[in-house]
Amino acid sequence: MAILVHAVLDGVSTDQYDTLHARLQSMPGVFDGCLAHACVGTDSGLEIFDIWASEEQMKAFAEKMMPVAADLGWADRPRPRVVSTHNYWVPGADG
Repeated sequence: MAILVHAVLDGVSTDQYDTLHARLQSMPGVFDGCLAHACVGTDSGLEIFDIWASEEQMKAFAEKMMPVAADLGWADRPRPRVVSTHNYWVPGADG
């Protein structure tokens, strides 16, 4: 079952996000199972919204992402909110 992940990243800038994202894009397979991703700027930092095909795939991503974030000096963050989806769809996609 697909899951929605919502992470609140207070104090993280778009430049920091872009650096992390660029490093992750160079890692083959790191985003396997990610069905959708959005990064939104807020007054206090960023919020991330992801839809993953499964919690296991999201956890596999987190295991690869966290060391990269730590290497960039990102402080430990509260765990994101993870909820099961009742339904999701992508306009224009088959199905």
